Amino acid sequence: MFLFEGGTMKKANRLSLSLGFLGVSMIGAAIFLQYRSFQIEKENSVIYEKVTMKDLSSGTVEKVSQKENENNNNIVEEKVENPLTNDNTPTEEVEVQDEVKEITTYEDVSTTPVDPIVYDGMTLNQLAEKLNRSLKSTIAGKGYLIASYSLQLGVDPYLATAIILHETGCNSGMCSNLVRSCNNVGGQKGGPSCGGGSYKAYPTLDEGIMGYIDNLYKNYVSKGLTTANAMGPKYAASTTWASQVNNYIALVKNK
Repeated sequence: MFLFEGGTMKKANRLSLSLGFLGVSMIGAAIFLQYRSFQIEKENSVIYEKVTMKDLSSGTVEKVSQKENENNNNIVEEKVENPLTNDNTPTEEVEVQDEVKEITTYEDVSTTPVDPIVYDGMTLNQLAEKLNRSLKSTIAGKGYLIASYSLQLGVDPYLATAIILHETGCNSGMCSNLVRSCNNVGGQKGGPSCGGGSYKAYPTLDEGIMGYIDNLYKNYVSKGLTTANAMGPKYAASTTWASQVNNYIALVKNK
């Protein structure tokens, strides 16, 4: 009886020891598995911080934690306080504006002014050169003065030149004595007298040309007499005056 009880006790003790060892082993395995799971989760976590100018000015930094696992990818965003402020007091936003400077590059820009077209498809210089081709002797080279002053007063420069050529004969040879002695290019009458006669004398040739164009404007063009045919009856007694002036107009245009 005693031996049986002793054997039973030994078996019970061995069983208790085995169960205890098994329990400790299971607890250790559970702790190991929990630790290993934590390590794997930590290794698969990617943490990065995204900092912008606005976050710095407002006192917060966006901290984004991205956790990847086998089933899905989740992005967890949380805002933490800026350690520089240590409070939730909103700070004034700072606007940063980039100054935009417009730069224009000019390459090979000519500063030479372009002469405008003033008459019959020509510039003033071109018109003057054209008139000079018909002006000879004493009035040679006066095309610019005739062209510019005629256009200034609204007188046809071809007509003004044609009348000069008809009245003075300066187109083909020596100009008349009225031009050479008294600078009268248009046959105007009046004072001061040229040599005691009825024709007018001018101090200089330029004054004589301008006085002649003034006369065309005041007594003819301003009154609507703008052509040789319209001027003829008033300008000269000859009935052929207008046709002769028109011939000179054609001559000037063709040169």
